[in-house]
Amino acid sequence: MNRRIVSAVALALAMLVCIPPSRPAANPKTTLQVFAAASLADAFNEIGQRLEQKRPGLTVRINFAGSQQLVTQIEQGAAADVFASADERWMTYAKQHDLVSGESSIFARNRLVVIVPKTNPARIHRLQDLARGGVKLVIGADAVPVGRYSRTVLQNLSRDPAFGADFATRTLKNVVSEEENVKSVVAKVQLGEADAGIAYRSDVTPGAARYIRLIEIPEQANVIASYPIAMIKDAREPDAAASFIELVLSSEGQSILERRGLIPAAATRP
Repeated sequence: MNRRIVSAVALALAMLVCIPPSRPAANPKTTLQVFAAASLADAFNEIGQRLEQKRPGLTVRINFAGSQQLVTQIEQGAAADVFASADERWMTYAKQHDLVSGESSIFARNRLVVIVPKTNPARIHRLQDLARGGVKLVIGADAVPVGRYSRTVLQNLSRDPAFGADFATRTLKNVVSEEENVKSVVAKVQLGEADAGIAYRSDVTPGAARYIRLIEIPEQANVIASYPIAMIKDAREPDAAASFIELVLSSEGQSILERRGLIPAAATRP
């Protein structure tokens, strides 16, 4: 064989040996859109971060608002992959209007408490004080899950002779503002813009607890809120949506929810 040809072949083989191996293709970037009840903010932010760590290239964006607001946004065509409601009423609405795919799953529960500013200017020390004249009370609007639950609690307390049959009526007369989500209720009490409010137990976070204190509601009168989750019909990222729901329902997700003040799905009472 010609010496020049041999040299050319040898050079070509050497170049092939020097070429670095091709790198595996990077994970494609994906954005998951989660629509979740405002009371889930702390827990779902942490769960979203966990999922991003497990799935490089995934970005989890969460839209927190009142459940009724979220359904309206989805109904109007907002891009969403997962819907997590603070009650079954709005999940049922979403199913009836063909907004979600498949069955929903209850992933957590919550309970209500009365909150007052740390300074407690209205001197509210027991639930009966909510019906006293001049008290400024803030609750959720009736369309908001926490608002509907609050009204149920007041009606339940009215059946107790210790409160009187007109307790709910007298207390509701003290309502000065009806909020569109529970975070707004907490904020107004925390800022001293209201004497009292009714919120979820999970919303009394360590940060909020520096400015507010809570009054427990008797178990027999309280409401246990159920939180369902489901994938949106025609979700743009069904695989990522399924992974998010799976993580929420897993022991890891349930532990996060419990640490953030919610009741794990398997429990019915705190």
